[in-house]
Amino acid sequence: MADGGPVTGASAESEILSGTAAFDAGEGDMPTWAELVEEHGDSVYRLAFRLTGNPHDAEDLTQETFMRVFRSLKRYRPGTFQGWLHRITTNLFLDMVRHRQAIRMEALPENYDRVPGTAPTPEEVYADANLDPDLERALAALHPDYRAAVVLCDVVGLTYEEIADTLGVKMGTVRSRIHRARTQLRAHLEAAERERAERESFTHAR
Repeated sequence: MADGGPVTGASAESEILSGTAAFDAGEGDMPTWAELVEEHGDSVYRLAFRLTGNPHDAEDLTQETFMRVFRSLKRYRPGTFQGWLHRITTNLFLDMVRHRQAIRMEALPENYDRVPGTAPTPEEVYADANLDPDLERALAALHPDYRAAVVLCDVVGLTYEEIADTLGVKMGTVRSRIHRARTQLRAHLEAAERERAERESFTHAR
């Protein structure tokens, strides 16, 4: 083959895969705490923020997620690392809500720092802080199981099959939860729109 031709075979894989991607493919070493956070901190925080609805709980949930991930790496079976992160984050959120108590942070060894770099950029902070208030309230009003399902579907973009695997429930349960969540969201938003129209009508009539 002439020089400059396409790289094929194992050499291409070794050049493309690195970090947690290589580990997930069974080709690399177990990632360090810093590598986990650098590669997945932002995505885990965004999911945590959508689930909890506030920065403080999102930060705690993100920290707890990475602690759980780091402790469980030796037992992880390569193949679906991103899905594994989604599953841990979502299940920890559901545990937090069900027990109605703040997530208790475990002390880390001195050579570990709290998760750095998980905070969104100023633009992301603005976007998250300026989501439609009616939608924020509607999401917050959902049962946690419904909220988790609809966030994983409509925000994260998982398939029903992936959501079923993440939540550990049947496909039919996922469909039911998402249907009910969307129905309740629609009803909440329609009610909010009616209230807004009534207020505007009253204001103009004065």
